[in-house]
Amino acid sequence: MVCFTQSVCKFPFFYELWKYPQLKPFIFVTFVRLLFNYMEQDAAKDNNSKQYLLDKRYLAMAAIWAQNSYCKRRQVGALLVKSKMIISDGYNGTPSGFENECEDADNVTKPYVLHAEANAITKVARSNNSSDGATLYVTSSPCIECAKLIIQAGIIRVVFSESYRVEDGIQLLRRAGIEVLQIP
Repeated sequence: MVCFTQSVCKFPFFYELWKYPQLKPFIFVTFVRLLFNYMEQDAAKDNNSKQYLLDKRYLAMAAIWAQNSYCKRRQVGALLVKSKMIISDGYNGTPSGFENECEDADNVTKPYVLHAEANAITKVARSNNSSDGATLYVTSSPCIECAKLIIQAGIIRVVFSESYRVEDGIQLLRRAGIEVLQIP
């Protein structure tokens, strides 16, 4: 995953402006708009290109959202989208009220760390929204436990960018009839 600041540093004009903290929100919005315009120009002209473009954009937003994670080993972001509206978001981390340290002294992930998908699903469950019929955008493919939550939440589509080391979550989603798409 590419850090936003590393991406900005590739463009000298943005790099110079990035030094000024009061300009960072403006730079972020401008950079994302330029990124989306670039992706739009690259999109194919067929009927599926609009959905593909939206998928790429939501995955880019999920990647940015992953940067909120305090986890050192792996930062994962997730967005739940329904009718082209973001209804929930999540990133991997400890439960509310716990310390923001995901790994122990041996750099092993603590057993109570929540995955990004689980955070997004539980967040929407506490709201007035429903995840039934939604699409989940996540930066890493779901594990088996998150796959079970996705199925039970009524999510019909999962789009991810990076493959997790174990594929059993993806296999379970496909077995349940959920559309699974990887966009690297």
